[in-house]
Amino acid sequence: MSHLKQTLIASTILAALFSPLQALADPVPEETIVVTAQRQAYRADIPLKLTPQSVDILEADTLEEVGVTRLSDALDLSASTARQNNFGGLWDNFAVRGFAGDENLPSGYLVNGFNAGRGFGGPRDIVGIERIEILKGPSAAVFGRGEPGGSVNLVTKKPKFESDGAVGIAVGSFDKLRVDGDWTGPLSDVTAVRLNGFYEQSDSFRDTLETTRLGVFPSAQWRITPKTSLTYEGEVTQQEIPFDRGVISLNNKLGVVPTSRFLGEPGDGPLQADATGHQMQLQHDLNDDWSVLAGIGYRTTNLEGFSTEAELATARQRVFVDGQTLSRQRRFRAYEAEHTVYRAEISGRLESGAIEHRLLAGFDYDQFSNDQLFLRYRPPSVAGNPSPAAGNVINIFNPIYGQFLLPTPGPQTNRLDKQVAWGFYVQDQIKLSDRLHIRIGGRYDDFSADGLNRANNSATSFSDTKFSPQLGFVFEASEAFSLYGSYGQGFRANSGTDFAGRAFAPEESESFELGTKITLLNGDLEATIAAFSMTKANIITADPVNAGFSLAIGEAESRGLEIDLSAELPGELDLRFSYALVDAKVAKDGLDPNFASLIKKGDRLINVPEHTLSALVSKEYEIGGRELEIGGGLLYVGDRLGETATTFELPAYTTLRLFATYDLTDELELSLQVNNLADTTFYTNSFSRLWVAPGAPRTVTVALRYDF
Repeated sequence: MSHLKQTLIASTILAALFSPLQALADPVPEETIVVTAQRQAYRADIPLKLTPQSVDILEADTLEEVGVTRLSDALDLSASTARQNNFGGLWDNFAVRGFAGDENLPSGYLVNGFNAGRGFGGPRDIVGIERIEILKGPSAAVFGRGEPGGSVNLVTKKPKFESDGAVGIAVGSFDKLRVDGDWTGPLSDVTAVRLNGFYEQSDSFRDTLETTRLGVFPSAQWRITPKTSLTYEGEVTQQEIPFDRGVISLNNKLGVVPTSRFLGEPGDGPLQADATGHQMQLQHDLNDDWSVLAGIGYRTTNLEGFSTEAELATARQRVFVDGQTLSRQRRFRAYEAEHTVYRAEISGRLESGAIEHRLLAGFDYDQFSNDQLFLRYRPPSVAGNPSPAAGNVINIFNPIYGQFLLPTPGPQTNRLDKQVAWGFYVQDQIKLSDRLHIRIGGRYDDFSADGLNRANNSATSFSDTKFSPQLGFVFEASEAFSLYGSYGQGFRANSGTDFAGRAFAPEESESFELGTKITLLNGDLEATIAAFSMTKANIITADPVNAGFSLAIGEAESRGLEIDLSAELPGELDLRFSYALVDAKVAKDGLDPNFASLIKKGDRLINVPEHTLSALVSKEYEIGGRELEIGGGLLYVGDRLGETATTFELPAYTTLRLFATYDLTDELELSLQVNNLADTTFYTNSFSRLWVAPGAPRTVTVALRYDF
């Protein structure tokens, strides 16, 4: 569907929504217009304390303190998330509670409840983000399609009816320069706008690489009546990022080359990732207890460029023969994605005798198209002793870039896949007594997947329906302690077809969670302790009979324990602590879908550590009548499986950080961040022993921020 057509549909729907609301609204003088709270979709009006689910929230102030500007770095502060293969640095990819999504697509995340992570727009910057919510556990009964481990929701800063703004500049290691800004204010008594934006350019600790990123995020709010508001949020980003598969391991040993060694080709240039998005949400408060939300989201993304990458097939890889000459593929990608979401819901509360109901009911429609042109050149088998040029090789110990004419990649993939889904959901949280609350919910989904392989003009089609139930309870044992539990089922659509051309059945999951929420020190200390167990079926594995094809028959399970704590302690001491024990493993023998290697029941899932711990502590002082805040942090990530169906592991690591902020004046703030303070060598994630992403060495950033 064309961009123009989508826009016309959106305009028509909004006009239809506005007309009856305008007609029903009582006319009021402009001076009576008030600011109503902006509700979050899919959430209902339920306090976190009464939510039978673990929710970890990363506030903007915390992210600003430690100098975090990217989503992947922010999620390091929550131990329940683990970095996954990030496609050479081109997108965000993470697992929650051990389960990740499709390895060939970025992880899905939400922005204001809208699906916004799908597609190829590059890593997400967090400029303009008010908070990041890690909604852990079974959410499919409301959110619908997604991973059973949880969902990540980015809540943006909204326009205000009072002028406020800030501009910042930061310089740092590897010639980093970043400028960002945020301004909001009223245009009239009933309209307000906000504009966030950033520009960043930087070299890298990786040889020859440099990155340029920029983005603009406008938003506006129109208070149509005291009870009705319309909000618009936009996104325009452009990023030029070199494709970087990282370093290699030989004989299961890392460190054979320095973490700075780039093994691609600078002559390929960067890949360019663009994103353009729009969100519109209409909120109407029917009364003090009931409200209606209706929203539209539309986002397009593009990714294009060349890359040179280590060849993974053993028979084609010379480095396994001589230990120094790396054979490489060359690839070209032109990916486009278009994502459209419509949604509407009503939420509120009612009483029936001594029983109180908090009700939520809604409908949504989701359409995602994925258009991929992929060209590839592969080096021939080393058994034929190909020339260095034919092998597109590089010496890992003495790299000479541009030594050979870069090979021209040939046809590999040229296909268009479309997924369409609609669903409706109902949830009722019932207060049975002053202490006991139960939740009953369910969601019905109807979805279809159509694929067109342009290379051979073959088409596939698949459709199915799913019902995802949810049950939960909260028992308030006292003002300080509550117990909760939940159960849920879910699914996530798979892409692709089997040998017979049949589309894969979707992944299906089942999740349990039991925990306690603790509130002490008059609310200054909040903690959640949760135990969970999840299973997932219909994971893509290699077809044992038909080489080169796959089947949706794999199974996995994940069990664990989490502790999340945040506290404002006496003496101006702030603490944030997050720990996760995750045992994520294969639950059924199968074959790796990429190389058909045997995966055994009990094998660990790739890139998922058993133990993760993140902690931040800071203290405020007064110097010269001005506030000084000094803090530090620790991140421990346990060892992880680094390649499926092998014994290759990434070692555990611990990194330290230091940060400080000083108010030079009432408006001017100076800050310092030092990441990886001890200059530790570490590796964040991998896909194979030849594609290993190293972490950055010690980096220092100094920033000035002016508030106006």
